[in-house]
Amino acid sequence: MRILALSGSLRRDSFSTRLARVAADLAPEGAEVALATGLDLPAYNQDDDVDGSAEPGQGETPEAVRSIRDQISSADALLIVTPEYNAGMPGFLKNVLDWASRPHGSSSLAGRPAAIVSSSPMPFGGIWANQQVRKSFTITGTPTVERELAIGKIDEKLDPQDRLTDDTARTELTNLLSELVELVEQTRAAGDEEELAAA
Repeated sequence: MRILALSGSLRRDSFSTRLARVAADLAPEGAEVALATGLDLPAYNQDDDVDGSAEPGQGETPEAVRSIRDQISSADALLIVTPEYNAGMPGFLKNVLDWASRPHGSSSLAGRPAAIVSSSPMPFGGIWANQQVRKSFTITGTPTVERELAIGKIDEKLDPQDRLTDDTARTELTNLLSELVELVEQTRAAGDEEELAAA
């Protein structure tokens, strides 16, 4: 099972990217977490979305956009790992989701199981960013693990070797990944049942 991790920060040594690496080490047996690449996309413009728009303009869908859509489509599930900027998700992460959500109803996000983890040096762990991503996923048709994981004081819980030193946070992240795997299996089973019913 392949889980694609989208880091919500472009900073080279961001806590989000480091947490994604931790998740790769904590993934259940049989599951692999890979970090998405090429997330620094141009701002969404429907005129430039030939592939994903019902009424495309005269532009051409950027190759970077096609790449991230392909990365998401080839994954069994998504793991969003994000900081919180000004009480919400970073603008560039929202932009990635906007590009990936087209065309509506049949995008790479539609039906793709996901889990969300946010973090912050502040005590509340970016819970508003977490909830904002979750709200976007209700529109994109992305089934999401119910567990909300927001890790506060992340700067005190990651060591220089990218190990999560806080036992509670490590257990919660492990459980989140296990629940994501379960959600993938449930989604697959539901899809199989629908195919049998339609046969």
